[in-house]
Amino acid sequence: MKYKHIPLFIATLALSLGVQAQKYTTQSKGDFTLIQNKGGVKLGYAPSSGVKILTVDGWAFKDLNKNGKLDKYEDWRLPVDVRAKDLATKMSVEQIAGLMLYSGHQSLPARPMGYFSGTYNGKPYKEGETDPSDMTDQQKSFLEKDNLRHVLLTTVKSPEVAAKWNNKMQAFVESTALGVPANNSSDPRHGTLASAEYNAAAGGTISMWPSSLGLAATFNPTITHRFGEVASAEYRALGIATALSPQVDIATEPRWSRVSGTFGENPYLSAAMAQAYSDGFQTSYGDREIKDGWGFGSVNAMVKHWPGGGSGEAGRDAHYAIGKYAVYPGKNYAQHFIPFTEGAFKLKGKTKMASAVMPYYTISWGFDTKNNENVGNSYNKYIITDLLRDKYQYDGVVCTDWSITHAHTVMDNFVDGKPWGLEKLTEAELHYKALMAGVDQFGGNNDSKPIIDAYAMGVKERGETWMRARMEKSAVRLLRNIFRVGLFENPYLDVQETVKVVGNPTFMREGFEAQTSSIVMLKNKGSILPLHLGKTVYIPKRFVAKSRNFLGMETPESLDYPVNLNVVKKYFNVTDNPNEADCAIVFVNNPSSGIGYDKADLAKGGNGYLPISLQFKEYTATDARETSIAGGDPLEASTNRSYKGKSIKASNSTDLDMILETKAKMKGKPVIVSVSMDNPMVFNEFEKEVEGILVNFKVQDQAIFEIISGKKEPSALLPIQMPANMSTVEKQAEDVPQDMECHKDSEGNVYDFGFGLNWKGVIKDGRVKLYKK
Repeated sequence: MKYKHIPLFIATLALSLGVQAQKYTTQSKGDFTLIQNKGGVKLGYAPSSGVKILTVDGWAFKDLNKNGKLDKYEDWRLPVDVRAKDLATKMSVEQIAGLMLYSGHQSLPARPMGYFSGTYNGKPYKEGETDPSDMTDQQKSFLEKDNLRHVLLTTVKSPEVAAKWNNKMQAFVESTALGVPANNSSDPRHGTLASAEYNAAAGGTISMWPSSLGLAATFNPTITHRFGEVASAEYRALGIATALSPQVDIATEPRWSRVSGTFGENPYLSAAMAQAYSDGFQTSYGDREIKDGWGFGSVNAMVKHWPGGGSGEAGRDAHYAIGKYAVYPGKNYAQHFIPFTEGAFKLKGKTKMASAVMPYYTISWGFDTKNNENVGNSYNKYIITDLLRDKYQYDGVVCTDWSITHAHTVMDNFVDGKPWGLEKLTEAELHYKALMAGVDQFGGNNDSKPIIDAYAMGVKERGETWMRARMEKSAVRLLRNIFRVGLFENPYLDVQETVKVVGNPTFMREGFEAQTSSIVMLKNKGSILPLHLGKTVYIPKRFVAKSRNFLGMETPESLDYPVNLNVVKKYFNVTDNPNEADCAIVFVNNPSSGIGYDKADLAKGGNGYLPISLQFKEYTATDARETSIAGGDPLEASTNRSYKGKSIKASNSTDLDMILETKAKMKGKPVIVSVSMDNPMVFNEFEKEVEGILVNFKVQDQAIFEIISGKKEPSALLPIQMPANMSTVEKQAEDVPQDMECHKDSEGNVYDFGFGLNWKGVIKDGRVKLYKK
């Protein structure tokens, strides 16, 4: 007992002699070193980067700028804002300009040619020769020369490749002057492969969940919150710390091509889902939390698209010049804010609000009541500063959508530049205009020179002190989002841990259960569903016409089974002979008629504009506007974008033929139609001819058969209205939700927002009452 104070005596003596008792342990992880501070945070650094470890008060700190002393921004004990402001003052204008860049799309490995391509030591990627986890020449250039630190990832060959690439890239940027880590991001990547067979014992490359519209169809924010938690764990295991989501535009225009990425058309349901999604992504728990809910398990949520992009005139999309105008015939501006102000900006969790916002491309026509300026949202000071910053007190990052500062050269190309309303300005002038509007970051830009040129414009107009302060203000916001998620402390990944986390069986199971919870049953005449296991079903082959995707890549025509028959056979017997079948199941997609523009119409002397149809049969727009609300572009002669009297037919009109032909072949036996839906559709072309209708929002085939077979009971509800006809679509206001006459089926049910069936009939529970208009 007389020796019990010896350890304390030794520690006191060590301190009096200036010797610090070490409070950390060190572990080599191969290409990086991991340090665990006892009672502090975990550090990771690459010895190859030249970074040394400083010991202060017994704890370890990374000497990122390699000056041999502990700077405020390197001190993980200090508040984030203190660290961010310290680093911002140390950064050159060139370094801040690089921080304001968000890269173009990066694939791992890079494609050998075309869009998003790259090279490795001057050569394209070659399977078996090139290491897919290596950095491309282009990546090295924009990280080093342009000081870019925000990288957008698209496809990755495998989780292992993503982790190894992340470690190489983080070591590369750690070796630079200030050691600022990269903040990698992703568009939503948890979509489904329909034909993939679900196996509860196996994992995958990443867990598969329904689309945002499918999550909305559950009417259950708890499921969406859990998705956010799972997705953030998988993102961080892939080296991704920012999600370019959620998309919370209310889908008030049913023809818009991005409806499937929304949470539907009801602003209050969208707000609840936006809140749950952002909380799930951003909140860290337990030993992964650093402070205020932020930490190593957090992923920044970049909510989009402020102030709401769902009201493009006639459903045309602003990725194209033909869809550059959002219109408000119902003067319904305020409801489009609700998913932001009552959802993403008002979180239940400790992170409080989504850390970044992306405005949409659109010119919100007539929206700016202060300056009456009709320019793209990222260029509009009233929309960004007066509303978002001042009225709603938002101090997170504002990042433009991709390519808004690039040149506009064609009316109907998805990857064309989108400087809407300011097409005649130079690239530098466009950057300056956005900076003065209140933007912090530029999506899809790898080159820092236009920002540096914009800085020079600001110095000339307002003086260097003012302009430097403006740049630092954005730098602090951007750095805050890198500090909060722990990237300055440890941006490195344990490859084996990545493999364990991404697509693990638990996450795959939860995603599959969410899929089954998102399927809406619209019709069940005579209680034909569920079908008993072992019944014999006829599934017709589906014709798919030749097409090109948004990047111009061609898909040849095909005639094949629309579902994985190996999956079907787990539930039913399958026959090619309708006479042998107890029932037919027809798989279709909602009608698709293009982007609402065709050069062939121009060649005939028209203005190029066509209807966007939600029905399969040919549609003539007799009820369209005589004169468009908005219009005009430097590349077109007319400002009237009306398509009144013109006709269009769905490219997949053969889906309707297949339904009706199957009905005839079945000779009175029941026909069930399963619709994979991206947009609302007109059901009156076939609904009376069939006994059952199921709607899904991008799920695995197997999830549909779980419902059909009765293993799962349908519980989802429509998050969007189904129009009675195209006339009501033309007459509805693009900015107003739930303003269409809805389809009434042969059983007397109306396919309105919140409608759905279970085995007992129409679902009437608290979910409907909570959000129904």
